[in-house]
Amino acid sequence: MERFRRYLKGDISLWGVILFFALLSFLPVYSSSSNLVYLERTGISTRGYLIRHVGLIAAGLLIIYLIHRFPYRYFRPLARLGLLLSWILLFFALLKGSTIEGANASRWIYIMGISFQPSAFAMIILLMYVASYLAEVYETKYSFVESILPLWLPVGITLAMVTLPNLSTGAMMYAMVLMVLYIGRYPIKYILGSSILAVLLFALFMLVVKAFPDAFPHRVDTWKNRIETFMSKDKEENYQSERAKMAIVSGGFWGQGAGKSVMKNLLPQGSSDFIFAIVVEEYGLLGGSALILLFIIMLVRFVVISMKATTIFGKLLVLGVGIPIVFQGFVNMGVSVGLLPVTGQNLPFFTTGGTSIWMTCMALGIVLSVSAKSVKSEERKVKSEQGSEVSEQRSEVSEQRSDIDERI
Repeated sequence: MERFRRYLKGDISLWGVILFFALLSFLPVYSSSSNLVYLERTGISTRGYLIRHVGLIAAGLLIIYLIHRFPYRYFRPLARLGLLLSWILLFFALLKGSTIEGANASRWIYIMGISFQPSAFAMIILLMYVASYLAEVYETKYSFVESILPLWLPVGITLAMVTLPNLSTGAMMYAMVLMVLYIGRYPIKYILGSSILAVLLFALFMLVVKAFPDAFPHRVDTWKNRIETFMSKDKEENYQSERAKMAIVSGGFWGQGAGKSVMKNLLPQGSSDFIFAIVVEEYGLLGGSALILLFIIMLVRFVVISMKATTIFGKLLVLGVGIPIVFQGFVNMGVSVGLLPVTGQNLPFFTTGGTSIWMTCMALGIVLSVSAKSVKSEERKVKSEQGSEVSEQRSEVSEQRSDIDERI
């Protein structure tokens, strides 16, 4: 264990959860990939998808390792540069993006032959930037107008470019920004004011879309159709959610067994939006509960690491990039059980695709970087206290010797 601790810094419990997620993801991905092989006709075998997933996980773990060895104080200047890069990628995606295998509604681009989802990268960078800004103005008085240019303008530009192709990701990103602002003691009246303004701007945008339907991409129609489908009681229109519920029910307590899912062949998005339903069908309520428990443990570790962080930036950074991972996981599960409309949100580590895994690993690396610094500070504190105790003991021994010498 000591040998591993030499290389793996930070919260060891979080490392354990990450490795559990990585190992548990192989069988569900292998099983659900049959949908892509036989229905989508992608030309890749189920074994090929498994090998691909193993490679993605291995690369993701390497990303975690490299980032967690990087001092997190350097993320503050990198956040500004990263924000500019994310805008370029998002703008390029709006112009040239495409839908991958029909698996979700997100806009993707290809970089050197690898599919990439800029919105996942933009979320991490934006939350890093917001955490950096709040740490800079912490315990200082400022007006809402003074925060428009340094805070709301970057947030607004990013959200606008993310929301148009992917409403659910834009909504989740905005919710996470508000969460970090609240924790970072941004005035509540400013948060409420900005929220009202955001709702009004979105309503205005929808009115413009209604007036000029041909001026915007078909993505707006997808927002409307998904909400209408979710609200509809027609089982034919809501067939994916109905089949996902059937998969969950057929799983029972123990499940059908690894690879024995039937509904994976009937769910068009069984390897992405509804993979949790496949997990429950094969591993039952026990497996689904274990997965939920892992996400809860991960959330608890994020809170603990944030509380132990030695700087305001570190505290906000951990919660800003960490909580969206858990939130995204619960949104995906909520879609599978019918609590939420189809959103296209991935189940971290389990959904097939390189970007989601790598961006999740990037966020986890950042969290572990903060944790590593906190652990190092605690070790120094312990050593300092131990050194003080040794000095006190030596002083006591010296005094005792002096007393003995005087008596002699």
